[in-house]
Amino acid sequence: MTTTKSTYRGRFLAAVVGGLLFLTGCAAGNPGEATPTTSSPPTTAATPAPSTVPMPPPAAAAPTSPEEPLPAMQPASAPVTLTIPSIGVRTELLHLGLEENGSLKVPQDTGQGAPASWYDGSPAPGETGPAVMLGHVNALGGNKGVFADLQKLRDGEQITVIRSDSSTALFTVYRAARYSKSDFPTFEVYGNTAGSELRLITCDGYNSATGEFDDNYVIYAKLAV
Repeated sequence: MTTTKSTYRGRFLAAVVGGLLFLTGCAAGNPGEATPTTSSPPTTAATPAPSTVPMPPPAAAAPTSPEEPLPAMQPASAPVTLTIPSIGVRTELLHLGLEENGSLKVPQDTGQGAPASWYDGSPAPGETGPAVMLGHVNALGGNKGVFADLQKLRDGEQITVIRSDSSTALFTVYRAARYSKSDFPTFEVYGNTAGSELRLITCDGYNSATGEFDDNYVIYAKLAV
């Protein structure tokens, strides 16, 4: 599928202007190494716990990456595969939009784990702006989710996205942060950027008292090639 840059960006802006967007949470299960400072959730399957991560009006946001010469942007092309060699991740990417209530759709785990997804209202990886990708920290049956090891990523490590036109967008990690869902910095995470960037988002901070995840963990990366 090939779509113009203006179409992708227009959909992203239209969704934001139309109201708040929300990210739904991860189902209870073993969070692996993604929640080292909290107690582990039960290993039995449970109903996914909702979270609330509003998306901001991008026009009010400022670029968050370090100031340096920007690589050439790439034409729009939807992502197909995400690879993170340093933590052993290779996942096909679903293309998901919004639920009727304005929440971001997340991959459904049918018992074999779920792949990561690209929010198809955000820019395509390689275009100007932040491409948004979501993945579970855990899986049903007490297994690890596709993004269970995001906390192991370090600055300078690389993330590769293969696109539908067979081109590659290579990103370099420059920052990682854990945020409370009750105090999520929406402008910082989702706002406009001067160049092409990538955001990988998962749940974090499992709360055994509520059976929900209280936090989000976010990887920031910028286009390298």
